[in-house]
Amino acid sequence: MSAPVPTVSVVIATCDRLPLLRDALRSVAAQTLAPLEVRIAHDGGVPPPPELATQGPPPIVVIAVGAGSAAVARNRASAEARGEVLAFLDDDDRWLPDHLAGLAAAFRDPSVGFAWRDCAVVRERLEQGGARRELERRLIAHDWDAALMGRDDYLPPSAWGVRRSLFERLGGFDGSFRFSEDWDFALRAAALTAPRRVPGVTVEVRMRAAGNLSRDLGPERQACLDRLAARHGLAPIAPKTFWEVALAVAVAAAAGPGGRPARFGARRG
Repeated sequence: MSAPVPTVSVVIATCDRLPLLRDALRSVAAQTLAPLEVRIAHDGGVPPPPELATQGPPPIVVIAVGAGSAAVARNRASAEARGEVLAFLDDDDRWLPDHLAGLAAAFRDPSVGFAWRDCAVVRERLEQGGARRELERRLIAHDWDAALMGRDDYLPPSAWGVRRSLFERLGGFDGSFRFSEDWDFALRAAALTAPRRVPGVTVEVRMRAAGNLSRDLGPERQACLDRLAARHGLAPIAPKTFWEVALAVAVAAAAGPGGRPARFGARRG
C-alpha cells in the first residue's frame, strides 16, 4: 500500500502589501489539494485586516512578528505549524492550481525531505487600480545541480516544500541573514537529504521595479553573500537579481551535455 499524501501547512511572510497578499491567497485557495492551514507572518507595518483570517477554508492564522526579517518571520509562522510538510509562498508570488498536489505527492516517499517545483520568473508592472501587467517571463526548470547552486540560487522559496521534521532539525532559517537566508537553508538541507525536483511550472515569481529584495545590490547584501560563501566553501559570489539568475540557468542549460538547446527563455506578455 502506498503512503498517504502528507498534510501541508502554507507559510507566508508579508509586510504592507495587502493587494499582493490577497492575490497570493487566491492562488492558495485555488489549489487542487487544499492545505491543512495557512500561516501568515505579518512582519511589521500596517497589520492585515482582521477579516483576512476568516477568508478560509483553509484556516488562516495571522502571527505578528515585527522583526524586519524574512527568515525570522518564516520561522515564527512555522513554529506551531501542524502540517507534515511546509510550503512557502512569498506574498507577491502566485501558485498555479496543481502546485501543492505535485509537491505533496513527492513527500509520499519518506526519504524526501526537500522538494521543489519549476517556476516562471515574471517581470510585471502594477497598473493604476492594482492590476498586474506582465511584461516578460523566463522559465527555470532545472534539475538539482550542486555546482550551479554554488554560483546561483535558482530555487525560490515559493517553489519549495520542506518536511517539517527536517526544517526543525536544521533550526529553520538562519535569522542572522537578512539576505540569502533561503540560499543558505537550501544548501544546508541538501547536505542532509537529496533535493527532489517535481517537474512542471506551477510557481510565478513576480518582480517589479520596487519592493524586490533581489534588486538590492548594497553592502549588506554583499556581506551576507560573503558569509554564505565562507560557510559553504563557495567561490566569491556577486549579487544578482533573480531575473539575472534565470538567464544564468538558461546559459548553463544550453551548455549542458550534448549542447542541448535551453528549455528556458523569455517572452513578452
